[in-house]
Amino acid sequence: MTTDDAPLTCPFAYSEALEFDPVLADLMRRDSPARIRLPYGDADAWLITGFDGVKQVTTDNRLSRAGIVGHDYPRMTPEPIVSPESVNVMDPPQSSRVRHLASQAFTQQHVEAMRPRIIRLADRLLDDMEEHGSPADLVEHLSDPLPQHTILDLLGIEREEWPRIQESVHRLLVVGEGNKEAAARAKSELTEYFGTLVEQRRVSPGPDLISAMAEARDGKERLDDKELAVMTLMLALSGQDTATCQISNIVYLLLTRPELMDQLRNRPETLTDVLHEMLRCIPFRKGVGIPRVALEDMELDGAHIRAGDYVHVSYLTANRDPARYPDPHTIDPARPSAPHMTFGWGGHRCIAMPLAMAELEVAIGRLVERFPTLKLAVPPEDLHWDTKTIRRFPLELPVAW
Repeated sequence: MTTDDAPLTCPFAYSEALEFDPVLADLMRRDSPARIRLPYGDADAWLITGFDGVKQVTTDNRLSRAGIVGHDYPRMTPEPIVSPESVNVMDPPQSSRVRHLASQAFTQQHVEAMRPRIIRLADRLLDDMEEHGSPADLVEHLSDPLPQHTILDLLGIEREEWPRIQESVHRLLVVGEGNKEAAARAKSELTEYFGTLVEQRRVSPGPDLISAMAEARDGKERLDDKELAVMTLMLALSGQDTATCQISNIVYLLLTRPELMDQLRNRPETLTDVLHEMLRCIPFRKGVGIPRVALEDMELDGAHIRAGDYVHVSYLTANRDPARYPDPHTIDPARPSAPHMTFGWGGHRCIAMPLAMAELEVAIGRLVERFPTLKLAVPPEDLHWDTKTIRRFPLELPVAW
């Protein structure tokens, strides 16, 4: 690191409803990147917060994800969530090849073909919630099961295996030093399980995502078994991560900000645009994700980065950059469309984003349509929010109708 200033200790443990982390807010206001110290890892990192700076980091080949493999890089969790073989820690051209092949299973055409299955799963869950009666916990009845059931169903995993997979995935996302061995064991078990599943699908393909990715071709190129197993693990993780949190977070905002709910009820055709604006503003995770390492000395946002320095970005702060989004902390359904970074950017943008958006459109659209009088069953201040993982979401969301 190149500055004499001591690094800022940043636990990024803030979890007050969906309020913005004041530490991140302070880092946003700085004139140049700060050096930060995260809970785990043996080095400091630079943090880039502005939209243009984050865009540069995510597209500049002088900054490498692959270069962090094998190092105790700065991170939020005791055990690195990402596998060394994952596309998330590859650089071009290898990452481009894997992403191009895997993304063939997530084209808009493929996702639209999946949508009826997602609608059936959502309606079945909402039927159960209606039968349960008011009040009911939306997390239990919709937010938790829908994304998990959707991805496990689309991967073609037998229903009796779902609870075991869900438990192992959850152990990977828990923060705290005491979880390190359990997380490492869970990652090993999942990698072995999905490796066996990939071998089976090579021999006996079916109408599932694993088979679709196995059949993807680019000339003679295809994903090998290890790449497929790691990609399947990444998809299973996403099923218990972003979409699960975001369903609860979005419904919380709809039920505490009546103008947003009124917008969806009065103009349902704006659903997708309203969801994107909410996704831009929701701090769906704590802190930062996977860093990059500088391969050479470089200037970045006014900071001199030396070869070997780690660089983190914050998609949360980039999404609230006032230079890109006027009045950035306001959720404005009428805001002119501008791409956000909730699903990442550049070479590591989430390849399953079309599927995640389809899940959110179905979940929120069907909920609003079927429960027109939906409201919170408890005062907002009585809700309990997750404090044990890197995510931000309510542990329960009691609703009435």
